[in-house]
Amino acid sequence: MSAPTTAFDAARVAHLNGRFAPVTEEVDAVDLEIIGELPDDLDGVYLRNGPNPRFTPIGSYLYPIDGDGMIHGVWLSQGRARYRNRFVRTPAMVAEEKAGRALWGGLESMILPGADEVGDVLANTFKPLPDINVVQHAGHLLTLAESDCPFRMSPDLDTLGKETFDGQLPAGITAHPKTDPTTGEMAVFCYALEPPYLTWSVIGPDGRVRRGPTPVDGVDEPQMIHDMSLTSRYLVLVLAPAYFDIAAAMNGGSFLAWRPDRGTRIALIPRDGGPVRWAQDEAFWLWHTVNAYDTPDDGGVVLDYVQWPALSLGAPSAESRVRDSAHHGLTRAVIDPVAGTVGRTRLDDARVELPRIDDRALTTPHDRLAVAADSGRTDGLLPGEYDALRWYDVRTTGTTVQAWDAGDLSVGEPVFAPTPGTRRSDHGYWLTFATDRTDNTSWLLVLPGDDPAQGPVARLRIPVRVPLGLHGTWLPTEE
Repeated sequence: MSAPTTAFDAARVAHLNGRFAPVTEEVDAVDLEIIGELPDDLDGVYLRNGPNPRFTPIGSYLYPIDGDGMIHGVWLSQGRARYRNRFVRTPAMVAEEKAGRALWGGLESMILPGADEVGDVLANTFKPLPDINVVQHAGHLLTLAESDCPFRMSPDLDTLGKETFDGQLPAGITAHPKTDPTTGEMAVFCYALEPPYLTWSVIGPDGRVRRGPTPVDGVDEPQMIHDMSLTSRYLVLVLAPAYFDIAAAMNGGSFLAWRPDRGTRIALIPRDGGPVRWAQDEAFWLWHTVNAYDTPDDGGVVLDYVQWPALSLGAPSAESRVRDSAHHGLTRAVIDPVAGTVGRTRLDDARVELPRIDDRALTTPHDRLAVAADSGRTDGLLPGEYDALRWYDVRTTGTTVQAWDAGDLSVGEPVFAPTPGTRRSDHGYWLTFATDRTDNTSWLLVLPGDDPAQGPVARLRIPVRVPLGLHGTWLPTEE
């Protein structure tokens, strides 16, 4: 399957240029330059994944869905730091490296190489895109794609191969699995273009599948679902009205259709396998959840997330700018599984994204959360680009906010690195990559958990530009 590529000009795609432009060099560097003082108790590795096409894309490119995966790692120990970046080398990327050019088009273009270019096994298949997230589970480092099989990486970031969990999850998992800190179980979901359109599974702390793909009753069309949450009782899935339309894509239209008249549904899937509880709401989209937890007094579920009025991909249009400015923000939903209702409260209407908490608080009430934010003072920031960080204390009646303005830096997702031997969410450090808009230099920022608004206590110079990207993780040496 192929299509003409002459109309596509990568130089005109905002998310392939500037601070999003891919890098092709794999680099190793020791003794990184440090401005400030790197805390002695920060010992481990910070890893981050993100879209990074190995070759100039053909056909189309849609951020953040398209792009090869590249892992950027910074190892910290005894006040010193080293850096390494590596591509996630899927069989498709290996074929492209052999050809010296891109062979697969972006998802919107439906360009699939034939057997004469890539052999019978890869011919007319979609390209794996494990470029969204990176997690560690059961001692295995996994790079994650949008409802596809992860790829396993070595501790030194060499690609080891596709992970199907002993063949029990051949269709793959989500890019945003959630691990219960109490049980060690990792809950996942996977959506598909053919029945069953949505399944969920559970992987034990030993890496073995405890529950194989289980269809979610009540889903009879293919829908895009990017993230999930987990409570002690439920998997929480938000099904916004973003429907796949392959027929339209084959005829030059969009492969995703936004149908707001359908509304948004929230599925509460009992972890014990009981019947799914559904709640109905007006249409909205979410890319990312913060966390969810049960409320034992009334049997409800609290879900914190970042709300958007509709699904938007790529660079914004004038219409989407007006629409998004009118209806978005950090939101708390309270879901009644018996009545099937949702009550929502806006916690902040600033443009924020990439929310994170101390992962040790997942499934339980969290006291604080962090986001990347738009300060409102910088013109020309693209979707996925932010120039500030914000922290919210959600224990109080009102939401207390701390903020740090990053100045000329564009910052990414903040990830929490707790101080070993402590349990408090303010004992540790927030880590994020940042790129200077004036000279394209990139840094790893280290901000103190007890007073992040004071700004970084250490800035580590990265020897190459780190493209603005997506999600990461902190892996302490003790683990």
